[in-house]
Amino acid sequence: MSGFALSAETRIDRLGRAFPLESGEALDELVLAYRTWGRLNAAADNAVIVCHALTGSADADRWWAPLFGPGRALDPERDFIVCANTLGGCYGSTGPATRGADGHRLGLRFPSITIRDQVRAQIALADALGIRGIRLVIGGSMGGLQALEWPLLDRRVAAVATIAASGRHSAWCIGWSEAQRHALAADPRFRGGDYADDAHPDAGLAAARAIAMLTYRSARSLDARFGRHPGGAVFGERAARPAAPAVANWLAHHGASLVARFDALSYWRLLEAMDSHDLARGRGAYREVLRRIQLPVLVVSIPTDALYVPDEQRELAAALPDAELVDLDSEHGHDGFLIDAGRLEPIVRAFRSGREVARAA
Repeated sequence: MSGFALSAETRIDRLGRAFPLESGEALDELVLAYRTWGRLNAAADNAVIVCHALTGSADADRWWAPLFGPGRALDPERDFIVCANTLGGCYGSTGPATRGADGHRLGLRFPSITIRDQVRAQIALADALGIRGIRLVIGGSMGGLQALEWPLLDRRVAAVATIAASGRHSAWCIGWSEAQRHALAADPRFRGGDYADDAHPDAGLAAARAIAMLTYRSARSLDARFGRHPGGAVFGERAARPAAPAVANWLAHHGASLVARFDALSYWRLLEAMDSHDLARGRGAYREVLRRIQLPVLVVSIPTDALYVPDEQRELAAALPDAELVDLDSEHGHDGFLIDAGRLEPIVRAFRSGREVARAA
């Protein structure tokens, strides 16, 4: 288990040994940290799987609070909701920050993984929980990539909601990932991709986060919040550079915040996993693979998203046999699926409601 703080509600499940990976390597043991809300019904078919974004945790009711509650899109009175910290993460699941038998972090002993590896680990958890039917798999960003893999790997899934994501990682997305890896590797304490327990590459991780934050927000959002104001005029935190523009201090704040709560090599491995994403890899032509996803798919696009650009969601929705494409009105860019979760909730609720009415008819 990693050394990063977990919420009191988090559960830990040891899911067996020798978990094989797409690369041909295998993990000695698979451990997933997860949370649940609601109860599994008698038929064990009311599960909802929530997949988190890059630096997220299993605490979906905290980072997606507007979606949770009676009568909402994710209703614990109706659903058995499960969210696991992803394989490769650092909030309790097996990843680079996990301590090995020698007491040291696994570091580079934790191999490269793919989105499919992550989903197969989630499937193992669903099996362990006795789930027979999954009414919805939902996720945004990295979680949206995972959500699209689920129906190709597991027949229990009845519907998918993928938000601010794509069917395969574009050169644009891979390029931004590579820029972040350059930032990590530039920190001398990273030591070519590994680091000692007492030499966490803080500066590299902070720089990578600063790059990422610029892809997560829109120009309109940053201009509206910061303009050309000096650091102390808009941003209330203590200025990292007193003479710097407010936006510079905002980036420094987010870099410092991530350093305090996340593992640098976990960040590296998760970027690699995202870059591996291609629904067609090893399965055939891209559009033919998408046509195999016969179940209902909600595709949510954010018009201001500069990372997973709207054209990718339009292409995805056009190729899926039963897709519903909806725009989420947000000026905040990619992070709109989190910042404007209150606007996302009725979109997901309406999708679920319409599909449940259709099934009952």
